[in-house]
Amino acid sequence: MARTATPAGGAAVPGPDDSGSAKPSFTVHLAIFTVRAERLHVLLVKRAEPPFQGDWALPGGFLDPRRDDSVDACAARKLVEETGVQAPYLEQLKTYGSRDRDPRGWIITTVYFALMVSDSVRLGGNQAAACWAPVRGDGVEFILAFDHALLLADAVERLRSKLEYTHIAVHLLPEEFTLPELQRTYEIILQQPLDKSSFRRRVAQADMLEEIAGKLRDGSGRPARLYRFRDYDRQTFFPRSISRHAR
Repeated sequence: MARTATPAGGAAVPGPDDSGSAKPSFTVHLAIFTVRAERLHVLLVKRAEPPFQGDWALPGGFLDPRRDDSVDACAARKLVEETGVQAPYLEQLKTYGSRDRDPRGWIITTVYFALMVSDSVRLGGNQAAACWAPVRGDGVEFILAFDHALLLADAVERLRSKLEYTHIAVHLLPEEFTLPELQRTYEIILQQPLDKSSFRRRVAQADMLEEIAGKLRDGSGRPARLYRFRDYDRQTFFPRSISRHAR
């Protein structure tokens, strides 16, 4: 009969079966991004149990065969447990697996990245603490547990790559926003200024927004028109890279 080891946190890590071969366990981890104070941030949790107790990590955990019908379902469940909300955008990134990535044994993880407005998030979950950490380059200032620095770097790279040709930055904004707010969100994540006329031309060509008639947002200058995304269920692509004509 196969033996199992139970790590802190209650999830069983299968041991060798009768043939002597190890059975890997399966986990899901999440790179949850938002924009706060003119910076891209990622949600980190401080681990409450060994291994790496007290270290910061990406939120996630073991797949539960009794509760999760699929890997996607596990990711969605973990997201709600950690933030209290369902993310408007959740995408599978990559699966990682090696013998030495976790001291508890052979553990495979599938990583997702999520985008959300930080004001909607209720930090909590089963961890000792949670925080929004500013992204610097492709990482954070903390030393992360396990191989999560690599997982985060890959997620940041995918996010920036997808922003070049898709609409997904709208998921980091409230339902109603101005064109300058949308452009600034792209600039923050891509880490470069964008030409205003070229950016607006790309957005217009994609036919992704609709103006909210009769609504304006007051600011330091002339009141700005408000827009909303036309169809959140449709993937929108730009005809050319959004930063091709960066300033």
